[in-house]
Amino acid sequence: MPNYMYFILACVALVVGYIIYGGIVARIFGAQPARPVPAHTHADGVDFVEMPTWKVWLVQLLNIAGVGPVFGPILGALWGPSALIWIVIGSIFAGAVHDYMSGMLSVRYNGANVPEIVGDNLGSAAKQMMRVFATVLLVLVGVVFVAAPAGLLAKLTPAWMDMKFWVVIIFAYYFLATIMPIDAIIGRFYPIFGAILIFMAVGITVTMFTSGTEFYNSAHWANQHPKDLPIFPLVFITVACGALSGFHATQSPLMARCMANEKLGKPVFYGSMIAEGFIGLVWATVGMSFYHGPEALQAALAAGGPGNVVSESSFALMGTVGGVLAILGVVVLPITSGDTAFRAARLTIAETFRYSQKPIMSRLYIAMPMFAVGIVLSLVDFNIIWRYFGWANQSLATIMLWTAAVWLARHERLHWICSLPAVFMTAVCVSYICYEPKMGFGINIDMANMIGVACALTAMVAFMMVGRRKAAVQQA
Repeated sequence: MPNYMYFILACVALVVGYIIYGGIVARIFGAQPARPVPAHTHADGVDFVEMPTWKVWLVQLLNIAGVGPVFGPILGALWGPSALIWIVIGSIFAGAVHDYMSGMLSVRYNGANVPEIVGDNLGSAAKQMMRVFATVLLVLVGVVFVAAPAGLLAKLTPAWMDMKFWVVIIFAYYFLATIMPIDAIIGRFYPIFGAILIFMAVGITVTMFTSGTEFYNSAHWANQHPKDLPIFPLVFITVACGALSGFHATQSPLMARCMANEKLGKPVFYGSMIAEGFIGLVWATVGMSFYHGPEALQAALAAGGPGNVVSESSFALMGTVGGVLAILGVVVLPITSGDTAFRAARLTIAETFRYSQKPIMSRLYIAMPMFAVGIVLSLVDFNIIWRYFGWANQSLATIMLWTAAVWLARHERLHWICSLPAVFMTAVCVSYICYEPKMGFGINIDMANMIGVACALTAMVAFMMVGRRKAAVQQA
Protein backbone atom coordinates (compact mmCIF):
# COMPACT_ATOMS: atom_id res chain seq x y z
CA MET A 1 0.00 0.00 0.00
CA PRO A 2 1.46 3.43 -0.96
CA ASN A 3 2.30 5.64 1.99
CA TYR A 4 -0.19 8.37 1.04
CA MET A 5 -2.97 5.88 1.76
CA TYR A 6 -2.13 6.12 5.47
CA PHE A 7 -3.01 9.81 5.35
CA ILE A 8 -6.25 9.10 3.50
CA LEU A 9 -7.19 6.33 5.94
CA ALA A 10 -6.51 8.65 8.87
CA CYS A 11 -8.83 11.28 7.36
CA VAL A 12 -11.52 8.64 6.77
CA ALA A 13 -11.16 7.47 10.37
CA LEU A 14 -11.82 11.00 11.61
CA VAL A 15 -15.00 11.27 9.51
CA VAL A 16 -16.26 7.83 10.56
CA GLY A 17 -15.43 8.64 14.18
CA TYR A 18 -17.53 11.79 13.97
CA ILE A 19 -20.51 9.98 12.43
CA ILE A 20 -20.52 6.89 14.66
CA TYR A 21 -18.80 7.74 17.95
CA GLY A 22 -20.02 11.33 17.92
CA GLY A 23 -23.57 10.01 17.71
CA ILE A 24 -22.94 7.59 20.57
CA VAL A 25 -21.59 10.37 22.79
CA ALA A 26 -24.58 12.61 22.03
CA ARG A 27 -27.01 9.79 22.89
CA ILE A 28 -25.22 8.99 26.14
CA PHE A 29 -25.29 12.65 27.17
CA GLY A 30 -28.98 12.90 26.30
CA ALA A 31 -29.26 16.05 24.19
CA GLN A 32 -32.84 17.39 24.23
CA PRO A 33 -33.83 19.53 21.20
CA ALA A 34 -36.89 20.92 23.02
CA ARG A 35 -34.95 22.06 26.11
CA PRO A 36 -34.45 25.87 26.45
CA VAL A 37 -30.87 27.01 25.81
CA PRO A 38 -28.91 29.90 27.42
CA ALA A 39 -29.02 31.98 24.21
CA HIS A 40 -32.79 32.25 24.80
CA THR A 41 -33.11 32.20 28.58
CA HIS A 42 -30.20 34.58 29.32
CA ALA A 43 -30.07 36.73 26.18
CA ASP A 44 -28.17 39.98 26.93
CA GLY A 45 -26.92 41.20 23.56
CA VAL A 46 -23.28 40.91 24.67
CA ASP A 47 -22.27 37.32 25.48
CA PHE A 48 -25.60 35.45 25.26
CA VAL A 49 -26.48 36.02 21.61
CA GLU A 50 -28.06 33.43 19.30
CA MET A 51 -26.05 33.08 16.08
CA PRO A 52 -26.56 30.97 12.93
CA THR A 53 -25.35 27.37 13.24
CA TRP A 54 -22.67 27.71 10.55
CA LYS A 55 -21.23 30.73 12.32
CA VAL A 56 -21.33 29.06 15.75
CA TRP A 57 -19.43 26.07 14.32
CA LEU A 58 -16.87 28.28 12.60
CA VAL A 59 -16.30 30.46 15.67
CA GLN A 60 -15.93 27.35 17.83
CA LEU A 61 -13.34 25.90 15.44
CA LEU A 62 -11.37 29.13 15.32
CA ASN A 63 -11.66 29.53 19.11
CA ILE A 64 -10.15 26.14 19.87
CA ALA A 65 -7.68 25.86 16.97
CA GLY A 66 -4.88 28.09 18.19
CA VAL A 67 -1.27 27.62 17.22
CA GLY A 68 -1.44 24.19 18.91
CA PRO A 69 -2.79 22.08 15.99
CA VAL A 70 0.05 23.43 13.82
CA PHE A 71 3.06 23.80 16.11
CA GLY A 72 2.25 20.80 18.33
CA PRO A 73 1.92 18.22 15.50
CA ILE A 74 5.06 19.62 13.82
CA LEU A 75 6.99 19.06 17.04
CA GLY A 76 5.25 15.71 17.51
CA ALA A 77 6.41 14.60 14.04
CA LEU A 78 9.90 14.20 15.52
CA TRP A 79 8.68 10.99 17.18
CA GLY A 80 7.23 9.54 13.95
CA PRO A 81 3.91 7.71 13.41
CA SER A 82 3.03 7.65 17.11
CA ALA A 83 2.02 11.31 16.72
CA LEU A 84 -0.34 10.41 13.85
CA ILE A 85 -1.96 7.64 15.86
CA TRP A 86 -2.47 9.95 18.84
CA ILE A 87 -4.01 12.66 16.64
CA VAL A 88 -6.60 10.26 15.18
CA ILE A 89 -7.42 8.20 18.28
CA GLY A 90 -7.08 11.17 20.62
CA SER A 91 -9.39 13.36 18.53
CA ILE A 92 -12.15 10.74 18.30
CA PHE A 93 -12.11 9.18 21.76
CA ALA A 94 -10.67 11.94 23.98
CA GLY A 95 -10.54 15.43 22.47
CA ALA A 96 -13.94 15.50 20.78
CA VAL A 97 -15.59 13.83 23.80
CA HIS A 98 -13.93 16.39 26.09
CA ASP A 99 -15.11 19.28 23.91
CA TYR A 100 -18.65 17.93 23.56
CA MET A 101 -19.05 17.35 27.29
CA SER A 102 -17.55 20.71 28.30
CA GLY A 103 -19.76 22.53 25.79
CA MET A 104 -22.97 20.68 26.59
CA LEU A 105 -22.42 20.85 30.34
CA SER A 106 -22.06 24.60 29.95
CA VAL A 107 -25.39 24.60 28.10
CA ARG A 108 -26.99 22.67 30.97
CA TYR A 109 -25.39 25.02 33.52
CA ASN A 110 -26.83 28.11 31.78
CA GLY A 111 -23.62 29.06 30.02
CA ALA A 112 -21.37 28.62 33.07
CA ASN A 113 -17.59 28.52 32.76
CA VAL A 114 -15.29 25.66 33.74
CA PRO A 115 -14.87 26.56 37.47
CA GLU A 116 -18.62 26.50 38.13
CA ILE A 117 -19.08 23.18 36.31
CA VAL A 118 -16.09 21.59 38.04
CA GLY A 119 -17.17 22.92 41.43
CA ASP A 120 -20.69 21.53 41.18
CA ASN A 121 -19.35 18.06 40.40
CA LEU A 122 -16.04 17.87 42.27
CA GLY A 123 -16.70 20.18 45.23
CA SER A 124 -16.15 23.78 46.37
CA ALA A 125 -12.41 23.35 46.89
CA ALA A 126 -12.06 22.26 43.26
CA LYS A 127 -14.15 25.27 42.18
CA GLN A 128 -11.87 27.76 43.94
CA MET A 129 -8.77 26.06 42.58
CA MET A 130 -10.18 26.08 39.05
CA ARG A 131 -11.11 29.76 39.23
CA VAL A 132 -7.45 30.61 39.72
CA PHE A 133 -6.12 27.85 37.46
CA ALA A 134 -8.43 28.62 34.53
CA THR A 135 -7.87 32.38 34.70
CA VAL A 136 -4.08 32.01 34.79
CA LEU A 137 -4.18 29.49 31.92
CA LEU A 138 -6.38 31.77 29.79
CA VAL A 139 -4.09 34.76 30.28
CA LEU A 140 -1.08 32.55 29.47
CA VAL A 141 -2.85 31.37 26.31
CA GLY A 142 -3.57 34.94 25.30
CA VAL A 143 0.09 35.87 25.76
CA VAL A 144 1.37 32.77 23.95
CA PHE A 145 -0.98 33.51 21.07
CA VAL A 146 0.41 37.02 20.70
CA ALA A 147 4.05 36.03 20.20
CA ALA A 148 3.49 33.23 17.66
CA PRO A 149 1.40 35.16 15.07
CA ALA A 150 3.48 38.33 15.58
CA GLY A 151 6.61 36.39 14.65
CA LEU A 152 5.01 34.92 11.52
CA LEU A 153 3.61 38.29 10.38
CA ALA A 154 7.01 39.91 10.86
CA LYS A 155 8.43 37.43 8.31
CA LEU A 156 5.93 38.64 5.67
CA THR A 157 6.12 42.40 6.18
CA PRO A 158 8.71 45.21 5.77
CA ALA A 159 11.47 45.55 8.35
CA TRP A 160 9.80 48.45 10.17
CA MET A 161 6.80 46.21 10.83
CA ASP A 162 8.83 44.04 13.16
CA MET A 163 7.63 41.66 15.87
CA LYS A 164 7.15 44.49 18.42
CA PHE A 165 4.92 46.33 15.94
CA TRP A 166 2.70 43.29 15.45
CA VAL A 167 2.56 42.55 19.19
CA VAL A 168 1.06 46.02 19.73
CA ILE A 169 -1.44 45.56 16.88
CA ILE A 170 -2.52 42.11 18.05
CA PHE A 171 -2.90 43.22 21.69
CA ALA A 172 -5.07 46.14 20.52
CA TYR A 173 -7.30 43.76 18.54
CA TYR A 174 -7.52 41.36 21.50
CA PHE A 175 -8.62 44.20 23.76
CA LEU A 176 -11.45 45.26 21.44
CA ALA A 177 -12.57 41.66 20.90
CA THR A 178 -12.63 41.14 24.68
CA ILE A 179 -14.87 44.09 25.57
CA MET A 180 -17.17 44.35 22.53
CA PRO A 181 -20.36 42.27 22.04
CA ILE A 182 -19.50 38.86 20.59
CA ASP A 183 -21.31 39.48 17.31
CA ALA A 184 -19.76 42.95 16.81
CA ILE A 185 -16.17 41.87 16.05
CA ILE A 186 -15.78 38.11 16.47
CA GLY A 187 -19.02 37.32 14.66
CA ARG A 188 -18.14 39.67 11.78
CA PHE A 189 -14.47 38.90 11.18
CA TYR A 190 -14.41 35.16 11.81
CA PRO A 191 -16.03 34.17 8.48
CA ILE A 192 -13.12 35.91 6.70
CA PHE A 193 -10.60 34.24 9.00
CA GLY A 194 -12.36 30.92 8.41
CA ALA A 195 -12.01 31.22 4.63
CA ILE A 196 -8.25 31.80 5.01
CA LEU A 197 -8.01 28.84 7.41
CA ILE A 198 -9.81 26.49 5.01
CA PHE A 199 -7.57 27.63 2.14
CA MET A 200 -4.50 26.83 4.25
CA ALA A 201 -5.59 23.35 5.29
CA VAL A 202 -6.95 22.28 1.90
CA GLY A 203 -4.16 23.99 -0.06
CA ILE A 204 -1.33 22.33 1.85
CA THR A 205 -3.08 18.95 1.56
CA VAL A 206 -3.69 19.20 -2.19
CA THR A 207 -0.18 20.43 -3.00
CA MET A 208 1.40 17.58 -1.04
CA PHE A 209 -0.32 15.23 -3.49
CA THR A 210 0.25 17.28 -6.66
CA SER A 211 3.89 18.18 -5.92
CA GLY A 212 4.96 14.56 -5.75
CA THR A 213 5.78 14.72 -2.05
CA GLU A 214 6.76 11.30 -0.72
CA PHE A 215 4.46 10.76 2.23
CA TYR A 216 6.11 9.58 5.46
CA ASN A 217 9.37 8.98 3.58
CA SER A 218 11.28 7.82 6.65
CA ALA A 219 8.47 6.76 8.94
CA HIS A 220 8.71 3.54 10.93
CA TRP A 221 7.04 2.46 14.12
CA ALA A 222 10.08 2.80 16.37
CA ASN A 223 10.77 5.99 18.30
CA GLN A 224 12.45 8.33 15.77
CA HIS A 225 13.20 11.32 18.00
CA PRO A 226 16.76 12.54 17.27
CA LYS A 227 17.40 12.97 21.00
CA ASP A 228 15.68 9.66 21.84
CA LEU A 229 13.16 11.39 24.10
CA PRO A 230 10.43 8.98 25.29
CA ILE A 231 7.14 8.74 23.40
CA PHE A 232 5.21 8.41 26.67
CA PRO A 233 4.38 10.88 28.08
CA LEU A 234 5.97 13.54 25.84
CA VAL A 235 3.94 12.99 22.66
CA PHE A 236 0.68 13.36 24.61
CA ILE A 237 1.81 16.68 26.10
CA THR A 238 3.42 18.02 22.92
CA VAL A 239 0.51 17.20 20.59
CA ALA A 240 -2.35 18.77 22.52
CA CYS A 241 -4.67 20.97 20.46
CA GLY A 242 -4.63 18.51 17.55
CA ALA A 243 -5.85 15.65 19.75
CA LEU A 244 -6.93 16.76 23.26
CA SER A 245 -6.68 20.18 24.88
CA GLY A 246 -8.02 21.54 28.16
CA PHE A 247 -8.00 25.03 26.66
CA HIS A 248 -11.03 23.97 24.63
CA ALA A 249 -13.07 23.61 27.84
CA THR A 250 -12.56 27.31 28.49
CA GLN A 251 -13.72 28.19 24.96
CA SER A 252 -16.75 25.95 24.58
CA PRO A 253 -18.92 28.01 27.00
CA LEU A 254 -18.58 30.99 24.63
CA MET A 255 -20.53 29.12 21.95
CA ALA A 256 -22.72 27.33 24.50
CA ARG A 257 -24.19 30.81 25.05
CA CYS A 258 -24.87 31.30 21.33
CA MET A 259 -26.26 27.90 20.25
CA ALA A 260 -29.92 27.75 19.21
CA ASN A 261 -30.58 24.10 20.09
CA GLU A 262 -29.02 21.25 22.08
CA LYS A 263 -29.03 18.98 19.02
CA LEU A 264 -26.31 21.21 17.55
CA GLY A 265 -23.85 20.01 20.20
CA LYS A 266 -22.53 17.20 18.00
CA PRO A 267 -21.57 19.32 14.96
CA VAL A 268 -20.51 22.37 16.97
CA PHE A 269 -18.44 20.79 19.74
CA TYR A 270 -17.59 17.25 18.62
CA GLY A 271 -17.37 18.21 14.95
CA SER A 272 -15.10 21.21 15.39
CA MET A 273 -12.61 19.05 17.32
CA ILE A 274 -12.60 16.52 14.48
CA ALA A 275 -11.90 19.37 12.05
CA GLU A 276 -9.03 20.49 14.26
CA GLY A 277 -7.75 16.92 14.28
CA PHE A 278 -7.59 17.13 10.48
CA ILE A 279 -5.49 20.31 10.71
CA GLY A 280 -3.17 18.55 13.15
CA LEU A 281 -2.96 15.55 10.82
CA VAL A 282 -1.98 17.80 7.90
CA TRP A 283 0.88 19.50 9.75
CA ALA A 284 2.19 16.30 11.34
CA THR A 285 2.27 14.85 7.82
CA VAL A 286 4.15 17.91 6.55
CA GLY A 287 6.71 17.41 9.31
CA MET A 288 7.20 13.74 8.39
CA SER A 289 7.01 14.15 4.60
CA PHE A 290 8.40 17.52 3.54
CA TYR A 291 11.58 16.88 5.52
CA HIS A 292 13.56 13.73 4.83
CA GLY A 293 13.86 12.30 8.28
CA PRO A 294 13.54 13.62 11.85
CA GLU A 295 17.11 14.97 11.77
CA ALA A 296 16.22 17.33 8.91
CA LEU A 297 13.06 18.40 10.73
CA GLN A 298 15.06 18.96 13.91
CA ALA A 299 17.49 21.18 11.95
CA ALA A 300 14.60 23.28 10.59
CA LEU A 301 13.17 23.62 14.11
CA ALA A 302 16.58 24.64 15.47
CA ALA A 303 16.81 27.33 12.78
CA GLY A 304 13.57 29.06 13.77
CA GLY A 305 11.14 26.79 15.60
CA PRO A 306 7.82 25.52 14.20
CA GLY A 307 7.23 28.91 12.56
CA ASN A 308 10.24 28.29 10.34
CA VAL A 309 8.82 24.89 9.33
CA VAL A 310 5.51 26.55 8.41
CA SER A 311 7.30 29.21 6.35
CA GLU A 312 9.65 26.82 4.50
CA SER A 313 7.02 24.21 3.67
CA SER A 314 4.30 26.69 2.71
CA PHE A 315 6.44 28.59 0.18
CA ALA A 316 7.98 25.39 -1.21
CA LEU A 317 4.65 23.62 -1.68
CA MET A 318 2.38 26.52 -2.68
CA GLY A 319 4.66 29.16 -4.21
CA THR A 320 4.92 32.80 -3.18
CA VAL A 321 1.25 33.81 -3.27
CA GLY A 322 -0.08 30.49 -1.99
CA GLY A 323 2.64 30.41 0.66
CA VAL A 324 1.69 33.84 1.97
CA LEU A 325 -1.97 32.81 2.16
CA ALA A 326 -1.06 29.53 3.86
CA ILE A 327 1.03 31.37 6.46
CA LEU A 328 -1.86 33.80 7.00
CA GLY A 329 -4.05 30.74 7.60
CA VAL A 330 -1.68 29.65 10.35
CA VAL A 331 -1.61 33.21 11.74
CA VAL A 332 -5.41 33.19 11.92
CA LEU A 333 -5.40 30.20 14.29
CA PRO A 334 -3.63 31.74 17.29
CA ILE A 335 -5.25 35.14 16.79
CA THR A 336 -8.74 33.65 16.85
CA SER A 337 -7.90 31.77 20.03
CA GLY A 338 -6.01 34.54 21.78
CA ASP A 339 -8.90 36.97 21.49
CA THR A 340 -11.41 34.54 22.95
CA ALA A 341 -8.92 33.43 25.63
CA PHE A 342 -8.91 36.95 27.07
CA ARG A 343 -12.68 37.15 26.61
CA ALA A 344 -13.17 33.87 28.49
CA ALA A 345 -10.83 35.11 31.25
CA ARG A 346 -12.97 38.25 31.60
CA LEU A 347 -16.12 36.16 31.90
CA THR A 348 -14.52 33.76 34.40
CA ILE A 349 -13.47 36.66 36.65
CA ALA A 350 -16.90 38.28 36.31
CA GLU A 351 -18.60 34.99 37.15
CA THR A 352 -16.42 34.57 40.24
CA PHE A 353 -17.44 37.97 41.64
CA ARG A 354 -20.97 37.87 40.16
CA TYR A 355 -20.22 41.09 38.30
CA SER A 356 -22.66 41.93 35.49
CA GLN A 357 -20.95 42.36 32.13
CA LYS A 358 -23.74 44.13 30.28
CA PRO A 359 -22.43 47.70 30.95
CA ILE A 360 -19.24 48.39 28.98
CA MET A 361 -17.56 50.03 31.99
CA SER A 362 -17.95 46.75 33.91
CA ARG A 363 -16.09 45.00 31.12
CA LEU A 364 -13.36 47.64 31.12
CA TYR A 365 -12.83 47.36 34.89
CA ILE A 366 -11.83 43.71 34.41
CA ALA A 367 -10.16 43.91 30.99
CA MET A 368 -7.75 46.78 31.68
CA PRO A 369 -5.81 45.23 34.63
CA MET A 370 -5.98 41.81 32.95
CA PHE A 371 -4.31 43.14 29.80
CA ALA A 372 -1.72 44.98 31.89
CA VAL A 373 -0.70 41.60 33.35
CA GLY A 374 -0.73 40.07 29.87
CA ILE A 375 1.59 42.75 28.48
CA VAL A 376 4.06 42.17 31.32
CA LEU A 377 3.99 38.40 30.72
CA SER A 378 4.63 38.95 26.99
CA LEU A 379 8.11 40.16 27.95
CA VAL A 380 8.96 36.73 29.44
CA ASP A 381 10.79 34.17 27.28
CA PHE A 382 8.21 32.48 25.03
CA ASN A 383 9.71 29.01 25.55
CA ILE A 384 9.29 29.26 29.34
CA ILE A 385 5.61 30.23 29.03
CA TRP A 386 4.96 27.48 26.45
CA ARG A 387 6.56 24.83 28.67
CA TYR A 388 4.22 25.59 31.57
CA PHE A 389 1.25 26.06 29.28
CA GLY A 390 1.65 22.55 27.79
CA TRP A 391 1.43 20.74 31.12
CA ALA A 392 -1.26 23.05 32.54
CA ASN A 393 -3.31 22.62 29.38
CA GLN A 394 -3.38 18.83 29.56
CA SER A 395 -3.97 18.90 33.33
CA LEU A 396 -7.07 21.02 32.74
CA ALA A 397 -8.26 18.52 30.10
CA THR A 398 -7.83 15.73 32.65
CA ILE A 399 -9.81 17.60 35.30
CA MET A 400 -12.59 18.34 32.82
CA LEU A 401 -12.78 14.67 31.77
CA TRP A 402 -13.08 13.59 35.42
CA THR A 403 -15.77 16.24 35.95
CA ALA A 404 -17.75 14.94 32.98
CA ALA A 405 -17.33 11.36 34.21
CA VAL A 406 -18.76 12.30 37.61
CA TRP A 407 -21.70 14.08 35.96
CA LEU A 408 -22.45 11.03 33.82
CA ALA A 409 -22.19 8.70 36.83
CA ARG A 410 -24.52 10.93 38.84
CA HIS A 411 -27.07 10.72 36.05
CA GLU A 412 -26.63 6.94 35.66
CA ARG A 413 -25.11 7.19 32.19
CA LEU A 414 -22.13 5.41 30.66
CA HIS A 415 -19.24 7.23 32.31
CA TRP A 416 -16.55 5.15 30.59
CA ILE A 417 -16.51 7.48 27.57
CA CYS A 418 -14.95 10.07 29.90
CA SER A 419 -13.43 8.08 32.76
CA LEU A 420 -11.16 5.95 30.53
CA PRO A 421 -9.49 8.90 28.76
CA ALA A 422 -9.35 10.64 32.15
CA VAL A 423 -7.39 7.71 33.61
CA PHE A 424 -4.99 7.74 30.67
CA MET A 425 -4.40 11.49 30.84
CA THR A 426 -3.89 11.34 34.62
CA ALA A 427 -1.02 8.96 33.99
CA VAL A 428 0.34 11.26 31.25
CA CYS A 429 0.25 14.44 33.34
CA VAL A 430 1.70 12.91 36.51
CA SER A 431 4.40 11.06 34.59
CA TYR A 432 5.36 14.24 32.70
CA ILE A 433 5.70 16.46 35.76
CA CYS A 434 7.74 13.76 37.49
CA TYR A 435 10.05 13.28 34.48
CA GLU A 436 10.46 16.82 33.09
CA PRO A 437 13.87 18.10 34.23
CA LYS A 438 13.35 21.87 33.81
CA MET A 439 9.91 22.44 35.37
CA GLY A 440 9.30 19.05 37.01
CA PHE A 441 11.17 16.73 39.35
CA GLY A 442 13.64 15.20 36.87
CA ILE A 443 12.89 11.61 37.92
CA ASN A 444 14.04 8.66 35.80
CA ILE A 445 11.47 7.99 33.03
CA ASP A 446 10.71 4.43 34.14
CA MET A 447 10.07 5.52 37.73
CA ALA A 448 8.08 8.54 36.51
CA ASN A 449 5.84 6.27 34.43
CA MET A 450 5.26 3.92 37.35
CA ILE A 451 4.25 6.87 39.55
CA GLY A 452 1.94 8.11 36.79
CA VAL A 453 0.22 4.75 36.40
CA ALA A 454 -0.14 4.38 40.17
CA CYS A 455 -1.75 7.82 40.47
CA ALA A 456 -4.08 7.08 37.56
CA LEU A 457 -5.27 3.83 39.11
CA THR A 458 -5.74 5.55 42.49
CA ALA A 459 -7.84 8.25 40.81
CA MET A 460 -9.97 5.59 39.13
CA VAL A 461 -10.58 3.76 42.40
CA ALA A 462 -11.51 7.02 44.12
CA PHE A 463 -13.90 7.87 41.29
CA MET A 464 -15.60 4.48 41.41
CA MET A 465 -16.09 4.76 45.16
CA VAL A 466 -16.90 8.45 45.71
CA GLY A 467 -18.60 9.15 42.40
CA ARG A 468 -21.15 6.36 42.82
CA ARG A 469 -21.81 7.33 46.42
CA LYS A 470 -22.66 10.88 45.33
CA ALA A 471 -24.97 9.51 42.68
CA ALA A 472 -26.80 7.43 45.25
CA VAL A 473 -27.17 10.40 47.61
CA GLN A 474 -28.49 12.59 44.83
CA GLN A 475 -31.06 10.01 43.72
CA ALA A 476 -32.23 9.53 47.30
